[in-house]
Amino acid sequence: MVIYMKILVVDDDNLVAISLKTILEASGRMEVAALGHNGQEAVSLYESMKPDVLLMDIRMEGMSGIDAAEEIIKSHPDAKILFLTTFSDDEYIVKALSIGVKGYILKQDFEGIVPALDAVYGGQSVFGGEIIGKIPVLMQNKEEFDYSQYDISEKEQEIIELVAEGLSNREIAERLFLSEGTVRNYISVILEKLSLRDRTQLAVFYYKNR
Repeated sequence: MVIYMKILVVDDDNLVAISLKTILEASGRMEVAALGHNGQEAVSLYESMKPDVLLMDIRMEGMSGIDAAEEIIKSHPDAKILFLTTFSDDEYIVKALSIGVKGYILKQDFEGIVPALDAVYGGQSVFGGEIIGKIPVLMQNKEEFDYSQYDISEKEQEIIELVAEGLSNREIAERLFLSEGTVRNYISVILEKLSLRDRTQLAVFYYKNR
């Protein structure tokens, strides 16, 4: 089936923005509905166009991509935002994860842009290998965390840890000798108890409170 999605591209370098439009539309599966060049434009264009995915830089004059994403997600919790940036600064990674963006990849990963957008559009979260490698260290908290305050059982905590390791529902089911449906139900209950939206936020929660 042909994927056809509407993309909003926001980058303060006009040449980069135009190049991205060319690359994405060459895939034959994407339409770049508009180009923006700062955070304010990202918020305004998102409100007016409601794109399927927002592909946005982080460092921009005026309102940054981080601030724009935070404002958009407050109004549209299901917004699919993918950061594409040259910066892998630890502070940016932590902030991006905490506000709930769907992905964070580096511009150097040129060939991965279209597949990343496909994945985000399909409901997955995408973080480049360099980013994933940093998450466990960045999100650590040395204080012991009490899951019982959230009514999280030992079995649920075990599932949280396996999600944080990156295992799929099928892999978790095999590891714990459960059915895939049971694992899926466990994760839904866990997300509800912790007031989280998806598996990425669950992994971040685990590493932050480990």
